[in-house]
Amino acid sequence: MRIRPATAAELPVLQDIERAAGASFRDVGMPEIADDDPPAPDVLERYRAAGRCWVAVDEGDHPAAYLVAEPVDGALHIEQVSVHPRAARRGVGRDLFAYAADRAREKGLTALTLTTFTEVPWNAPYYARLGFRTLAEADLTPGLHGIRAAEAGHGLDRWPRVCMRAPL
Repeated sequence: MRIRPATAAELPVLQDIERAAGASFRDVGMPEIADDDPPAPDVLERYRAAGRCWVAVDEGDHPAAYLVAEPVDGALHIEQVSVHPRAARRGVGRDLFAYAADRAREKGLTALTLTTFTEVPWNAPYYARLGFRTLAEADLTPGLHGIRAAEAGHGLDRWPRVCMRAPL
């Protein structure tokens, strides 16, 4: 799959990808996550307009996965990455992370960061295989503390969560 910036017209497709990818959380006892609304179009548009919303497209140039990110404390923070189940287990997520890492290096950022569930196989264990390491609470930057606080406010701490970092 080829990776490129998302277009404004594709934002509803990204929401559909998010819904389809999120459904698998039901299988691990997290129906609230499966039923969570995808990012709103205006939120996705902010990432897109800033040049930080990328899609993996199939041979017909249709998005099958996406990643949105923002700079946080000298790193590129992966806010969301979602792969449609029909494109899963083909390295699409890994390729999106590599693409984001290249864009981060171009901007002089030194790492990728993310927050994730520790006990979901396609979350923390997968990211560890991609070179991310769990950060201790004492190692969180001010921006990551803020992100974690916002997530807790949205009820995401009902399940074990961590911040992870991969140096570039």
